[in-house]
Amino acid sequence: MGHINDIGAAIAEAALQAEPNLIGIRRDLHAHPELAFEEIRTAGVVARELARLGITTQTGIGRTGVVGTIQGGRPGKLLAIRADMDALPIEERTGLAFSSENPGKMHACGHDVHSSTLLGVAAILSGIAPELSGTIRLLFQPAEETLGGAEAMIADGALDGVDMALGFHNHPDIPVGQFGFVKGATYAACDRFRIVVRGMSGHAAYPHTTIDPIVAAAHLITGLQTVVSREVGPLDPCVVTVGAIHAGTVHNIIPDSCELLGTVRSLSGPIRAQAEAAIRRFCAGTEASFRTPCSLEWTPGVPPTHNADRILETSIAAGRRQLGDVFQPGAPSMGAEDFSVIASRVPSFVLRVGSGAPGRADHLHNSAYQPDEACIALGAQALARAAIELLAS
Repeated sequence: MGHINDIGAAIAEAALQAEPNLIGIRRDLHAHPELAFEEIRTAGVVARELARLGITTQTGIGRTGVVGTIQGGRPGKLLAIRADMDALPIEERTGLAFSSENPGKMHACGHDVHSSTLLGVAAILSGIAPELSGTIRLLFQPAEETLGGAEAMIADGALDGVDMALGFHNHPDIPVGQFGFVKGATYAACDRFRIVVRGMSGHAAYPHTTIDPIVAAAHLITGLQTVVSREVGPLDPCVVTVGAIHAGTVHNIIPDSCELLGTVRSLSGPIRAQAEAAIRRFCAGTEASFRTPCSLEWTPGVPPTHNADRILETSIAAGRRQLGDVFQPGAPSMGAEDFSVIASRVPSFVLRVGSGAPGRADHLHNSAYQPDEACIALGAQALARAAIELLAS
């Protein structure tokens, strides 16, 4: 693109030129979704596109991740920008011409959009690399849905030397052409638990000769609801959900055990610890009250995703210079995002990219989800401008 007097116009022009190709890539990825750590074809598509743009590329980072590096013409800091690539185990019901060809798998969270958007950033920034300060590292991450891909890439050195990072996620609750941001904690920590309540089986006609784990588990589930309503402060977001109950096989036998599976979501470390302590106490109380040993397996997940003020403010100011007053503050989400693992190591910001199509009321993880593809080039513009100004600051 040569010497740039008007960086905003140059970014817009590059995005416009790249948009048809980006939409084509998105539709190809959408038709061939791959689950966590299975993104072999997806990684191949990404690596080939980066190579076509002349970008130095590494594959197999974090098992199936891809890293691209754009070296600026002047020394400076190292900025990482991350997109996720994996799909969900959902049967697609969109009826699109490019619907999933892989039964039981679908890009229902828009990670096909994310990968295409970051390729758009790559196309924009590679074209003006001599004008840039510092280095941009493009992280195409596997396994976000299982919350393990970020750690895997970091273990393989993807974050080595990084000074700051940008993430992004499409949001169908925000109209296409609009963007959102949240100061401080933007996505929640998510921890998982498995509780096994053990009793003594017997005939349903003689319950007094048994120890009923289902009754004990029912009381435990009711008690767990008070972790949020009566223990955590009302201004401190926290969600405790029991998502599965497994017990018994027939109508007339009291079983030996009852298994509960659930999650705890919170926006701060202290609340996260408080909720875990309360659940452990409820398990101990249930054991004492009902004579039912309760074993608790607690699996710590990702921490809350925290936006660093300076990265957020610089990015939003840059985005407004590029696209206008279409960046609005929003509320934190109790959804979890393993970009938090990156944000816990380097100052970071997650941009919310509006993907809501006019006249539709889509939501993520739905078998009929259809994001508006116009969000791809718009998101690429916002992220590219933010990257340029972060590296120049």
